[in-house]
Amino acid sequence: MRFVCREFGLSDLPRRGLVPQEAPLEVLLLDIEAELSIREEGQVVWSEEGFPVAEPAYHLAFWLRGPDAGREDFELDSMQAEEGLIRIVESEQGRRVGSIHPPDFWTSPVAWDVLVTEIGQFIRSVREGIAAMGIDPAFIPES
Repeated sequence: MRFVCREFGLSDLPRRGLVPQEAPLEVLLLDIEAELSIREEGQVVWSEEGFPVAEPAYHLAFWLRGPDAGREDFELDSMQAEEGLIRIVESEQGRRVGSIHPPDFWTSPVAWDVLVTEIGQFIRSVREGIAAMGIDPAFIPES
Protein backbone atom coordinates (compact mmCIF):
# COMPACT_ATOMS: atom_id res chain seq x y z
CA MET A 1 0.00 0.00 0.00
CA ARG A 2 1.35 3.41 -1.03
CA PHE A 3 0.11 6.97 -1.15
CA VAL A 4 1.30 8.71 -4.33
CA CYS A 5 1.15 12.47 -4.98
CA ARG A 6 2.00 14.29 -8.16
CA GLU A 7 1.23 17.47 -10.08
CA PHE A 8 1.13 19.89 -7.16
CA GLY A 9 -0.59 23.22 -7.57
CA LEU A 10 -2.42 26.04 -5.86
CA SER A 11 -6.09 26.05 -6.69
CA ASP A 12 -7.70 29.11 -5.18
CA LEU A 13 -4.90 31.03 -3.51
CA PRO A 14 -4.42 33.48 -6.42
CA ARG A 15 -8.20 33.95 -6.71
CA ARG A 16 -8.28 34.83 -3.00
CA GLY A 17 -5.65 37.49 -3.65
CA LEU A 18 -3.20 35.81 -1.27
CA VAL A 19 0.38 34.77 -1.52
CA PRO A 20 1.45 31.65 0.38
CA GLN A 21 3.44 33.63 2.95
CA GLU A 22 0.29 35.55 3.97
CA ALA A 23 -2.24 32.71 3.80
CA PRO A 24 -3.68 31.36 7.05
CA LEU A 25 -3.16 27.68 7.86
CA GLU A 26 -6.69 26.61 6.89
CA VAL A 27 -6.31 28.20 3.45
CA LEU A 28 -2.97 26.48 2.82
CA LEU A 29 -4.42 23.13 3.91
CA LEU A 30 -7.25 23.43 1.40
CA ASP A 31 -5.57 25.23 -1.50
CA ILE A 32 -2.43 23.11 -1.93
CA GLU A 33 -3.60 20.35 -4.22
CA ALA A 34 -2.18 17.40 -6.11
CA GLU A 35 -3.31 14.21 -7.71
CA LEU A 36 -3.53 11.73 -4.85
CA SER A 37 -3.75 8.02 -5.40
CA ILE A 38 -3.60 5.00 -3.19
CA ARG A 39 -1.87 2.08 -4.82
CA GLU A 40 -1.57 -1.53 -3.92
CA GLU A 41 0.75 -3.95 -5.68
CA GLY A 42 1.26 -1.44 -8.47
CA GLN A 43 -2.48 -1.00 -9.09
CA VAL A 44 -4.39 2.22 -8.39
CA VAL A 45 -7.22 1.43 -5.98
CA TRP A 46 -8.31 5.04 -5.51
CA SER A 47 -7.31 8.31 -7.17
CA GLU A 48 -8.51 11.88 -7.20
CA GLU A 49 -7.15 14.88 -9.08
CA GLY A 50 -6.99 18.26 -7.40
CA PHE A 51 -7.10 16.73 -3.93
CA PRO A 52 -6.13 19.02 -1.00
CA VAL A 53 -3.15 16.82 -0.04
CA ALA A 54 -1.75 19.18 2.59
CA GLU A 55 -4.80 18.56 4.78
CA PRO A 56 -4.46 14.75 5.17
CA ALA A 57 -0.66 15.09 5.50
CA TYR A 58 -1.16 17.59 8.33
CA HIS A 59 -3.76 15.46 10.15
CA LEU A 60 -1.86 12.20 9.64
CA ALA A 61 1.33 13.77 11.06
CA PHE A 62 -0.52 14.72 14.24
CA TRP A 63 -2.31 11.35 14.37
CA LEU A 64 1.04 9.54 14.34
CA ARG A 65 2.39 11.83 17.08
CA GLY A 66 -0.68 11.56 19.30
CA PRO A 67 -0.78 9.60 22.55
CA ASP A 68 -3.16 7.05 21.04
CA ALA A 69 -1.12 6.42 17.88
CA GLY A 70 -1.53 2.82 16.89
CA ARG A 71 -4.60 2.36 19.06
CA GLU A 72 -7.13 4.65 17.39
CA ASP A 73 -8.44 4.50 13.84
CA PHE A 74 -7.96 7.51 11.59
CA GLU A 75 -10.74 9.27 9.75
CA LEU A 76 -9.95 12.43 7.81
CA ASP A 77 -12.08 15.18 9.31
CA SER A 78 -11.80 17.52 6.38
CA MET A 79 -12.79 21.17 6.24
CA GLN A 80 -13.81 20.65 2.61
CA ALA A 81 -14.62 17.01 1.93
CA GLU A 82 -17.04 14.60 3.51
CA GLU A 83 -15.79 13.02 6.73
CA GLY A 84 -14.28 9.61 6.14
CA LEU A 85 -12.98 10.30 2.65
CA ILE A 86 -9.75 8.69 3.86
CA ARG A 87 -9.92 6.16 6.67
CA ILE A 88 -7.43 3.87 8.36
CA VAL A 89 -8.92 1.11 10.46
CA GLU A 90 -7.59 -1.84 12.37
CA SER A 91 -8.58 -5.34 11.31
CA GLU A 92 -7.56 -8.73 12.65
CA GLN A 93 -4.79 -8.96 10.03
CA GLY A 94 -3.49 -5.37 10.28
CA ARG A 95 -4.39 -1.82 9.29
CA ARG A 96 -6.42 -1.15 6.15
CA VAL A 97 -6.79 2.12 4.25
CA GLY A 98 -10.15 2.90 2.71
CA SER A 99 -12.88 5.42 2.07
CA ILE A 100 -16.60 5.88 2.48
CA HIS A 101 -16.74 7.30 -1.05
CA PRO A 102 -17.66 5.19 -4.02
CA PRO A 103 -16.09 3.19 -5.26
CA ASP A 104 -15.93 1.82 -1.74
CA PHE A 105 -12.45 0.36 -1.36
CA TRP A 106 -10.14 -1.08 1.24
CA THR A 107 -6.51 -2.02 0.83
CA SER A 108 -5.15 -5.32 2.03
CA PRO A 109 -4.12 -5.25 5.68
CA VAL A 110 -0.61 -4.04 6.52
CA ALA A 111 1.37 -4.14 9.74
CA TRP A 112 1.51 -0.98 11.86
CA ASP A 113 5.22 -0.38 11.14
CA VAL A 114 4.62 -0.69 7.38
CA LEU A 115 1.73 1.78 7.60
CA VAL A 116 3.84 4.25 9.61
CA THR A 117 6.59 4.04 6.98
CA GLU A 118 4.13 4.68 4.13
CA ILE A 119 2.46 7.58 5.93
CA GLY A 120 5.89 9.04 6.64
CA GLN A 121 6.77 8.81 2.95
CA PHE A 122 3.45 10.48 2.04
CA ILE A 123 4.12 13.34 4.46
CA ARG A 124 7.66 13.79 3.09
CA SER A 125 6.31 13.76 -0.47
CA VAL A 126 3.74 16.45 0.36
CA ARG A 127 6.36 18.57 2.15
CA GLU A 128 8.71 18.24 -0.85
CA GLY A 129 5.91 19.18 -3.27
CA ILE A 130 5.06 22.22 -1.17
CA ALA A 131 8.72 23.28 -0.97
CA ALA A 132 9.08 22.87 -4.76
CA MET A 133 6.33 25.48 -5.16
CA GLY A 134 8.37 27.91 -3.06
CA ILE A 135 6.25 27.51 0.08
CA ASP A 136 7.77 26.75 3.48
CA PRO A 137 6.32 23.33 4.45
CA ALA A 138 6.94 23.91 8.19
CA PHE A 139 3.19 23.95 8.90
CA ILE A 140 3.15 20.18 8.28
CA PRO A 141 5.21 18.43 10.96
CA GLU A 142 8.00 16.16 9.75
CA SER A 143 7.33 12.48 10.20
